[in-house]
Amino acid sequence: MPQQAEASTLLVLTTLPDGETARTMLRMLLERHLVACGTVLEGVTSVYRWEGTIEEAREVQVLLKTSSGRWEALRDAVEELHPYDVPELLALPVTTGLPAYLAWVGRETQLEGKSG
Repeated sequence: MPQQAEASTLLVLTTLPDGETARTMLRMLLERHLVACGTVLEGVTSVYRWEGTIEEAREVQVLLKTSSGRWEALRDAVEELHPYDVPELLALPVTTGLPAYLAWVGRETQLEGKSG
């Protein structure tokens, strides 16, 4: 039987223009304890409508793991650090997962005794 996720676990998606930008922003989010980790998936193609025109761009997808208690601070930091005018930022609730991993995400995003 699958383990119920802690209600506070989120998977957050964003895209960035390149791997270097993604890794730089990810390190800043980690330093602030806003995420437990992030996965950078390079070489994705996004097709979207922007200002009335259909656009296509090579980007990197970033998967961020965090807790819901850090969502607002994470959202604000991404708005501050992201190079796009309107960045993709979607938070999806995690409903199941390995208990030890979910506990680790919770510990890494706690504010107690940490700056940020």
